[in-house]
Amino acid sequence: MPNYAVGMEAAWLVHDVSDADDAIGVAVSEAGRRLNNADLEYVDVENGFTFCPACGEQFDAVLVAANTAMVGLVVEMDVLGAESEEHAERIAKSEVGGALKEVPLEVKEVREEEEDE
Repeated sequence: MPNYAVGMEAAWLVHDVSDADDAIGVAVSEAGRRLNNADLEYVDVENGFTFCPACGEQFDAVLVAANTAMVGLVVEMDVLGAESEEHAERIAKSEVGGALKEVPLEVKEVREEEEDE
């Protein structure tokens, strides 16, 4: 059975922050801690990016207002031995969603990994 890499987007709310860099650091740290506590050390977390609709420039996916931030995170997990892309997606959402309760997740990419020989 093939292996898949599943990339998801998560929306993380951070309170009591003063700027975007602080919010990103707190969000990545909190998400990483919750994943590690659930024995999911093999899941990668990093800040997400979005694009300016006017100029097309890439920038961090974070919005800070009233010392509260919404941070877009990218969460990637390798799923070994899944039956199909859909099966890999369900496994990843179940594993990550169980650790990141009440955090909105959306699968953005599922790709089959090349097998090492």
